[in-house]
Amino acid sequence: MVSTDCLAGPLLEILLCHPALTCVFLLAFLAAVRWYIRDSYKVEGFSQKHVFITGCDSGFGNLLARQLDRKGFHVIAACLTEKGVADLGAAASPRLKTLLLDVTDGSSIRKAVEFVSREVSERGLWGLVNNAGRSIPIGPTEWMQLEDFKKVLDVNLIGVVDVTLHFLPLLKKARGRVVNVASILGRLSLTGGGYCLSKWGVEAFSDSLRRDMQHFGIKVSIIEPGFFKTNVTRLDLIDADLKRLWTRLPQEVKDSYGATYFNDYVKAQDFSMGILCSPDISKVTRCMEHALTAQFPRTRYAAGWDAKLFWIPLSYLPTFVSDFVVNVLLPSPKDKRNV
Repeated sequence: MVSTDCLAGPLLEILLCHPALTCVFLLAFLAAVRWYIRDSYKVEGFSQKHVFITGCDSGFGNLLARQLDRKGFHVIAACLTEKGVADLGAAASPRLKTLLLDVTDGSSIRKAVEFVSREVSERGLWGLVNNAGRSIPIGPTEWMQLEDFKKVLDVNLIGVVDVTLHFLPLLKKARGRVVNVASILGRLSLTGGGYCLSKWGVEAFSDSLRRDMQHFGIKVSIIEPGFFKTNVTRLDLIDADLKRLWTRLPQEVKDSYGATYFNDYVKAQDFSMGILCSPDISKVTRCMEHALTAQFPRTRYAAGWDAKLFWIPLSYLPTFVSDFVVNVLLPSPKDKRNV
């Protein structure tokens, strides 16, 4: 085994013999220390701050609502279903308020704005968390119809834009925060359908929003989760919808993929998702909480080790590398010729 003295000696000699390298090393070290300290600074007065969260029936939104409630925030949690409203209300303190919201319905959004306006009064809204989302229909592009794209885009992208625009006046009053949930699939498009498109759109919208609203003291953060076990990644729902897409395809298209392709695709997807999906969704909600409570929130949060160590780095590599990864994960059609 090599001793630490043996390693430290040559390293120290290199640094002493190369002043420029020493300066670079020290500057990098000091920058890292400064970033760590700066990252730990928190805002004050949680009990005076209101946060509005969409998509709180389950998953990230539900956990974040309860998490912030315990911290003393005035949480206003929006759910799509009556059951979501009832279950969350029973699991939180009386301080947490719930309401029904369909982010694809302008009337529903306006009612939510009226409710939140009454709750926050002149203090304004400290935080808006755009968390509501859906994944299906998702699958090979040729299996999709235009309506399949619209179903996902209306929730994941247009819904985010519409909700944000409606709440900006309240956010400006509080010089607050916008936290938009994107995905590592907003960095790498790994599958067809509207999901990847919508998350790339959320990334772009968030960047332009951040630059526009910085003049009013509003900070915008993007959450980029890896793969986690939520309703968005429920394999029974995804597989059932894939079956629907496959069943309606013309026979000529099915033949071009091969008789076993559907089963091979589902097996490969289920296997990779089973390995990748983490049950610890608090890794995501901790990022959301930091974006709402830090004096200096980050622009982007990679949530999960797969996002940090694999997907985000992969997004910076040449395209042929990510293409290779996708080709390894999913089967190829039987007929690869032009049909």
